[in-house]
Amino acid sequence: MANPFLNISLSFPLHDSVLIFSLILFIILFAPLLLNKMRIPHLIGLIIAGVAVGPYGFNIIAKESIQLFGDVGLLYIMFLAGLDIDRSDFKKNGGKSVVFGLYTFLFPMGLGSLAGYYILQFSWLTAILFASMIASHTLIAYPLISKLGVAKNRAVNIAVGGTVITDTLALMVLAVIAAMAVGELSQLFWLHFGLSILFFGLIVWFAIPALARWFFKHYDDNVTQYTFLLGLMFLASFLAKAAGLEAIIGAFLAGLALNRLIPRTSPLMNRTEFVGNALFIPFFLIGVGMMVDFRMFVSDVDTLIVAGVMTVTAMLAKFIAAWLTQKTFRFSVDERHLIFGLSNAQAAATLATVLVGYNIILGYDANNNPIRMLNESVLNGTIIMILVTCTVASIVAQKGAKNMALSQAEAETEEKEDGNEEKTLIPVHHSGHAEELVNLCLTTKSKKNRKGIYALHVVDNTRSGDTNEKEAKKALNRAAETAAAADNELTELLRYDSDIVNAITSVVREHRITNLILGLHESKGITDSFLGKLTEGILANCNITTLIYKPAQPLATIKRHVVVVPGRAEREPGFPFWLVKLWNIGRNTGAKLVFYATGQTLNTLRKIHDKHPVEAEFIEFDDWDDFLIISRDLKTDDNLFIVMSRKNHLSYNRAMGRIPVYLNKYFHLHNFILVFPVQHDENDNTRNLTNPSMMPGIQFHNSEIERTIHKLFKR
Repeated sequence: MANPFLNISLSFPLHDSVLIFSLILFIILFAPLLLNKMRIPHLIGLIIAGVAVGPYGFNIIAKESIQLFGDVGLLYIMFLAGLDIDRSDFKKNGGKSVVFGLYTFLFPMGLGSLAGYYILQFSWLTAILFASMIASHTLIAYPLISKLGVAKNRAVNIAVGGTVITDTLALMVLAVIAAMAVGELSQLFWLHFGLSILFFGLIVWFAIPALARWFFKHYDDNVTQYTFLLGLMFLASFLAKAAGLEAIIGAFLAGLALNRLIPRTSPLMNRTEFVGNALFIPFFLIGVGMMVDFRMFVSDVDTLIVAGVMTVTAMLAKFIAAWLTQKTFRFSVDERHLIFGLSNAQAAATLATVLVGYNIILGYDANNNPIRMLNESVLNGTIIMILVTCTVASIVAQKGAKNMALSQAEAETEEKEDGNEEKTLIPVHHSGHAEELVNLCLTTKSKKNRKGIYALHVVDNTRSGDTNEKEAKKALNRAAETAAAADNELTELLRYDSDIVNAITSVVREHRITNLILGLHESKGITDSFLGKLTEGILANCNITTLIYKPAQPLATIKRHVVVVPGRAEREPGFPFWLVKLWNIGRNTGAKLVFYATGQTLNTLRKIHDKHPVEAEFIEFDDWDDFLIISRDLKTDDNLFIVMSRKNHLSYNRAMGRIPVYLNKYFHLHNFILVFPVQHDENDNTRNLTNPSMMPGIQFHNSEIERTIHKLFKR
């Protein structure tokens, strides 16, 4: 019998795909661990590993072996940046992103053109193309910053927005210069170029989100949704290339367009980040390292000169842009480090530009050798520049991100010491209920807080049996799996009790629960008896923020949350706590919040909105007897969010008693959430704003509301 090992070739570079993939996975695992001990960022560890195993190192793996995954990794970085960006902050900081984008484009273009013309003796046309190489940059440090939990910082938001601007402008310069070099610059060129970009933008911004919303409504399988998402990313990337742009622009815009449909705390978002950070992005970084040829440091003086000029010019120009941005908007030094770290790394667009310039042949010399627009010294010098700028960018970005992460960790430690820990209880009756209830819980949470979720199933101890217990375990396991898929911890609780209300209230007290989420089945409405039982039982005995949720479609596919707030709700003690949950829904999904409230309540909401912006609209409404006017404004893909009140409390309105009838008759096709906030008697003047489960009834001023909300937002 033939020995199968004799058929395996161990010659370098390796050709066996199984062995290659296995080796790369071990590199991804061990390279960062070994180099982290020397305080080298793991991104640089992967690049160095790529140098070692690449064609200019020990020639263990051929560049072509990881080309496909490497290309996917680059697109993935830009796609995650688009998905992870806070669209409200993006709109708020849009002007700042434009300013930074122009800074980080114009200064490299100016310095690069002068350096190319006067130092490297290029023609002006070549010098401008040379400058466009260093004007663009790649968000190679973004995964590192995201891992440290500071991706939502305003400086990161501005840097990401500025990246799209500068890369788009740089690649447009590339397209124009390339057309001029070959004599194709004409009115027809501009017409074709403009129409292609317009057509691409319309498809990505309107068609792709509409298609994704329809798909997510009809298909809830986790693997199917992720595969579909990946397909949309590649489609947008291809359309960008077809429009004359670079694929990375398409990947970023696809992420931004799909941002609202993938909540940041959702299992799908966690799955997307996990696969990218564990597989595709490391392949890209190893591929970058494989391009580095250290022999150029000693064998080619021209390459070293060009590389030195390129590297110094690029880093100086990018630092000036980051420094000016810091001074213009009064950012901290750590925020400047984040901006510089994100904008200093040269990779994707730079390579695209140099390869285009290298392939443009302007003529031939006396020996019939091609005269290229960008020669081999520039091509090789670019590789050195990529290595140096990526290294510096990673170190600087890590320094700034670590400092900011430490500050956040100190704030979270103080919060825990104060006893202000959020805990949410989700009673689940059957497994079909569990996933959507847990998803609502995750969407109302801050991404930093991954603990404090409890799922409860109550088994009737008068009819207990194997069937009931199996159903209970199935429901609890489903809830735990949904939470775990989003990287959250869920505690499973199983109770035997003949009285469900008694079981829930007991668990609330035992575990110091601060929030309660109750669900209604999709096919059933909310009945008077159901609401009455809650009012008499759970709501009367559990003075915590309570949400009653009836889903008609996945929460991620909601376009707007129509929020009806009763008069004087801002004077209730539980106001900050339900409001922050609603705000988190807006921030995590990007869906618009439309508030219907009295003028006084709207003034309070607007002040909060000014300091903590989300996409919102404010409409004056004070006649709950005319509640059905809301139904005329409710659209397809809207969620109705109604803030209720217990009887005889400050914000109670007699018309609230008719809400169940209205919901069943006029709003049964929509999602709805009823909110019962923390409330107490008006004559109880004891104050405790740090623990919502112990908070008494008070009427505090706007300044106290804002301080409490600001503290909750830091969770």
